[in-house]
Amino acid sequence: MTFSRFAGIAGLMLALLSIGSAAQVLEEAAEPQLTEEEQQYIAWAQQTWDGMERSSGTVELPGGVASLEVPESFYYLNPEDSKVVLEDIWGNPESELTLGMLFPAGTTPFDGDSWGVTIEYSEEGYIRDDDAAEIDYSELLQDMQVSTREESKYRVENGYESISLVGWAEAPYYDAELKKLYWAKELAFGEMDTNTLNYNIRVLGRKGVLVLNFIAGMPQLEDIKQNREAVLSMASFNPGYRYEEFDPEVDKVAAYGLGALVAGKVLAKTGALAGVLLLLKKFWVLIPLALGGLFKLFRRGDKGGQ
Repeated sequence: MTFSRFAGIAGLMLALLSIGSAAQVLEEAAEPQLTEEEQQYIAWAQQTWDGMERSSGTVELPGGVASLEVPESFYYLNPEDSKVVLEDIWGNPESELTLGMLFPAGTTPFDGDSWGVTIEYSEEGYIRDDDAAEIDYSELLQDMQVSTREESKYRVENGYESISLVGWAEAPYYDAELKKLYWAKELAFGEMDTNTLNYNIRVLGRKGVLVLNFIAGMPQLEDIKQNREAVLSMASFNPGYRYEEFDPEVDKVAAYGLGALVAGKVLAKTGALAGVLLLLKKFWVLIPLALGGLFKLFRRGDKGGQ
């Protein structure tokens, strides 16, 4: 199901905001002011949300390389449910499974003001961090903007919106002690009124990198900054895969450093660069933001409070 069909239904919002349960939403949806497609969409959204498995506590990520310690203030979605979020709810192109996603508790992927964190792993070898102090991030940004323009041509040729890299929403920072790197990009997609925020975290390991990307709109930047440390603290490599366990006698060393991680060149080699650049919350434009009042009702009957 696509969302472009529902861009004109803002007129039903006031009635929905006063409804006290999802069942009442569906009952209201049967009224003449809603088309059959709109009724189907609301029913699909409720069924999709109810069917998602939300987890907290210790989460072993697929592959056994890393794990999460998810506090009650967040929940984790498995790879299959995350694919539904990225493609069916947020409108991204079809792609391979991630390792899952993280969301703040008390939100759903349907909320206009929600954001999520995708989790992936790239096994490209041990990344030396001795060049951290030498990276010119202003020059790097210019190179990335050129690469993004090339990516935009590819997108347009394949029927997707154009894309441009506006600039840093937060300049790159590397924590040499924790071996964690983060930065944020502001992206503009097509004719969207609200720019997309890609807030990136990379956790260095013995054999590769754990990739965490926040997917949100620019209005969520301050909220994400406030939650960044919580997300940073959740992810860690399992024994045998930790950065300090690197063995130069047997382990592969990556052919790039931290600057390439920020630029995305390493991901381009595995075909993942396009996926990173494509991810956005298309939902922001195609469904009126007032629908947030509707989807918040979904959570009232959720025993987990999520």
